[in-house]
Amino acid sequence: MRWLRNIALLLVGILALLLIAGASYQAIANRADARRFPEPGRLIDVGGYRLKLNCTGAGSPTVVLESGLGDVSIEWQPVQSSVAKFSRVCSYDRAGYGGSDAGPALRTSQQIAGELNALLKNAGEKPPFILVGHSFGGYNVRVFNGRFPDEVAGLLLVDSVQEDQYKLLPPVWNRVGSDLRAHYRSQARWAPLLIDFGIARLMLRSRGQDQNSYLILQTKYLKARSNELDHIEVSAEQARAAGALGDKPLIVLTAGKKPAAVPLGLSEQDMDEFQRVWAGDLQLRLARLSSRGKRELVEDSGHDIPSERPDAVVHAVREIEAAISSSR
Repeated sequence: MRWLRNIALLLVGILALLLIAGASYQAIANRADARRFPEPGRLIDVGGYRLKLNCTGAGSPTVVLESGLGDVSIEWQPVQSSVAKFSRVCSYDRAGYGGSDAGPALRTSQQIAGELNALLKNAGEKPPFILVGHSFGGYNVRVFNGRFPDEVAGLLLVDSVQEDQYKLLPPVWNRVGSDLRAHYRSQARWAPLLIDFGIARLMLRSRGQDQNSYLILQTKYLKARSNELDHIEVSAEQARAAGALGDKPLIVLTAGKKPAAVPLGLSEQDMDEFQRVWAGDLQLRLARLSSRGKRELVEDSGHDIPSERPDAVVHAVREIEAAISSSR
């Protein structure tokens, strides 16, 4: 029995060494990435926790960039660098994302819009604002407009979600959504083990790690992302309750490319039906939120228009600015 006990002790020792090595690898690599690829901006207190805000350029109205689910602010860089040439523009990390602190656990659009308002005020950024919301960010900017209408001059919705999609999209999408929720919850649940001991970093490296991975290899990020998705239908109803936009300039950019079927485990017919409802119905409903709303199809881009066609976003911002100027 003694040799069995010795083997068990040896295995425990090896495991402990591996965990220590993994934790050291994670800490050292994260610090190195943060030094080599620093996230721009400054931390602003919004009521006991801080959000990372990055504002560049000069001019009015200030353009505020609101990211999609799971996207950190640095992903707006191609858009922000261009807009900064002719206007003031701000991107930020929602609570739990990137360089921002974790926030209150309920991550709905109502909560997010209130935090964004406090962030802009406390940072000294003056309205009016042009709000740009990508994907899930579309709910957030609509709720912001509903709560603080006097601060908003116009909106740009970039392939944004729309509250009727849960009943109008093909039923198979309910399964896709449920699978994604379960996946995000699992990642958030196991985050301390996967991240703190370097396992997640090794997995990302095996798939081709990018320079911004340290911004998402954080427990707070995975928990915030999962919570946002878990409450996305609550956010949808909050966006509905925010109401229409009156005659504020509104542009809706819609992806012209349908999503790839294979990664989602769906058929081409499923994807065709998705695109018919998404581009041909839901996005048009968004455009009708304003008497001055219009939809523009970005034929050669998929859902991630800010990365695939940043020029289309920049052009739309210019259009909205021109519309605001003409109505003064």
